[in-house]
Amino acid sequence: MDELAAIRVFISVAESGSFSEAARRLGMSTSSVSRQVGALEEWIDVRLFKRTTRSFSLTEAGENYLASVAPALRQLEVAKRNAHAYQDTVSGAIRVHMRASAGTEVIVPALSSFFALYPDIEIELTLTDERIDLLDNGVDVAVWLGRLDDSSMVARRLSGSTRVVCASPEYLRRFGIPEKPVDLVHHRCLLYLKHSYSKAWHFRKGDESFSVPVTGPLRTPDSAVLMAGAKQGLGLVLLQDWMVRQAVEAGQLQPVLSEYEAYPTEQQTSLYVVYPHRHRVPRKVRVFIDFLGQLFESRT
Repeated sequence: MDELAAIRVFISVAESGSFSEAARRLGMSTSSVSRQVGALEEWIDVRLFKRTTRSFSLTEAGENYLASVAPALRQLEVAKRNAHAYQDTVSGAIRVHMRASAGTEVIVPALSSFFALYPDIEIELTLTDERIDLLDNGVDVAVWLGRLDDSSMVARRLSGSTRVVCASPEYLRRFGIPEKPVDLVHHRCLLYLKHSYSKAWHFRKGDESFSVPVTGPLRTPDSAVLMAGAKQGLGLVLLQDWMVRQAVEAGQLQPVLSEYEAYPTEQQTSLYVVYPHRHRVPRKVRVFIDFLGQLFESRT
C-alpha cells in the first residue's frame, strides 16, 4: 500500500464529507476511494469513519488522526514546491573549478556578461589544473582538458584540440620566421612541463606526420606563464587556439607554420565542461554550462 496516497484520499474524504465527492475531486472511482480508506484503516489498525446507511462521520480516533496528518501533508506539499522552486531558480552560489589557462584567458574576462544576465548568481571560482572528485568536494562545474575517465560524470566538449605555434612580432623580427617544422631546432621554444608532454612538437600535413625536438629557455606546467613569456619575446610557443586568439587579434602574437597541424602530445586534449549529475541539474548550473558552451562556440 502507498501510505501517503492513502492518507491523501482519507483527508479528501474527511474534508469533502463523502466518498463520492472525494472520488470526484480526486478523479477516482468511489470504489477505489473506499478501498484506499479501508486499506489505511487496516494498516494503522484504527477505524477512521462511522458509516451507516443514513450517516457518515469521523470517529474520535479519525478526528485525532486527521488533526495530525493534515498539517503534516501540507508541510510535505510546501517542501515539495520549495524544492522545485529551488531547482528552477536562477540564483544562488555555484562552485566552479576550472583550468587556469581557460579561466584567465577566456572565461573570467567574459563573466561580466554572464552576471549581467544573471545578477543573482554567485560563482565561487578556483583556478586549478588538478582533477578532483567533484561530488566529494561539493563542486558543481569543472572545466578540464582531455578525456573524461569517470563515467558517472557528464562532459560537454567546449573546444577541440587545435593548437597554434606563435611568437611575438619582436621575436620573429630578431630570429626570423620558421618556414618548416624542422626549422624549430634552431629556435627558442617555450615548453609545457607535464609528464605526458615530451620535448618534441608533433606535426601533420596531409598523410605525413613527424616530430621535431625543441628546446628553449623556459619550461613550466602553467600555460599562462608560457603565454606571458611568448608575449615578452622569449620564444615560440605551442598553445590552444582558443587561448591565443585574443593575443593574435591584438597583434601581441603572430602564428607561424599555419599550414601544418601541430600538437604537443599524442593524447587527446580537447576542452570539456564537466558536471556530476545527468538529471535534475539546478537551473543556475545549467545556465552557466550553456554560457560556457556559447562562449567557446563564438571563438571557433
